[in-house]
Amino acid sequence: GEFGSATTTFDVAARARALRDVAENPILNQQEVNRVFVLAQYFDYLRRNANTTPDSDYTGYDFWLTKLNQFNGNYNQAEMVKAFITSTEYRQRFGP
Repeated sequence: GEFGSATTTFDVAARARALRDVAENPILNQQEVNRVFVLAQYFDYLRRNANTTPDSDYTGYDFWLTKLNQFNGNYNQAEMVKAFITSTEYRQRFGP
């Protein structure tokens, strides 16, 4: 590992390299990008948290995250944005 058998982590450059390794990990990045993207759809289109009424749990969020992951993060193929802007909840809030 970056720190080997070091007993302290005072090496600022080593800490920076370790943080960069985590931040640039492509698998972690894709997993987090998808999570953030789904959450942003709730904030941006529905103006609410993913666990706010009518979804008092994360059922809808989990559905969309699973679907987005099935399409490897391609929200166009997952028809995600289309589903949000044509939803009854969106239309009732913002009009036709």
